[in-house]
Amino acid sequence: MSTDPFAQFKAVQREAWALFVPIAASTTPAAAALVEFAGAAPGQSVLDVGCGTGVVAVTAARAGAHVRGLDLSPVLLEEARRNADLAGVAIEFSEGDVEALPYPDGAFDTVLSQFGHMFAPRPDVAIAEMLRVLKPGGRIAFSTWPPEMMIGRMFTLVSAYLPPPPGVAAPPQWGDPATILQRLGDQVRDVEFYREEMRFPALSPRHFIAIMEQSAGPVVKVVAMLADDPLRLAQFRDEFAALVDKFFARNIVHQSFLMTRATKI
Repeated sequence: MSTDPFAQFKAVQREAWALFVPIAASTTPAAAALVEFAGAAPGQSVLDVGCGTGVVAVTAARAGAHVRGLDLSPVLLEEARRNADLAGVAIEFSEGDVEALPYPDGAFDTVLSQFGHMFAPRPDVAIAEMLRVLKPGGRIAFSTWPPEMMIGRMFTLVSAYLPPPPGVAAPPQWGDPATILQRLGDQVRDVEFYREEMRFPALSPRHFIAIMEQSAGPVVKVVAMLADDPLRLAQFRDEFAALVDKFFARNIVHQSFLMTRATKI
């Protein structure tokens, strides 16, 4: 029997995020931005945590790095392997948990995560593991959603309808620089932040929501929970549409994200 108090929560995550494949392509420009921001270079050993469909891992491998990718979802890992094959790069993908990385201490020159590690229920455990497998002098870099921007506010809306289990940290907290500095603590130096924007094409806020209801794990779970309560489901969709409308222009949903990088002491 698992001793992980969040084993059931992670099992639900594994199932929900398996639906992400149709919208993964929208994250590919952000993947290139993160790999460049991290300074991943030829010959480096790189770990992509919460690798999903492998967009960061493949980008880093095409830059010449020796890459491994890890994710909870076997469905996403299958897609990651297909993407690596199409790109003609060799990447070792493994099913696993950021809170218990299956790698030795100091195994990697660079540890990356694009919107992945932020979903771990215990930030202190996740960041400790990411830093543990990073070499001294190595670089950690990750992308997260600021709490005040579109996706961060989407997660806040979702949690109002479907609160997480006790003890699970809110993912948008990882988009706050002050929180990031506190979580990284004194194990790193030269912390830097940079804002970028991901653009998601849609004909209207309602079109965007329809896509999220099919592919974004937390939104999928809320819609399923409210399926027998049409009034609350309509209320959720109305609130979601009002939020998306604030960030919608010229058939684009503008999604700002934060990149962080630091060097391990």
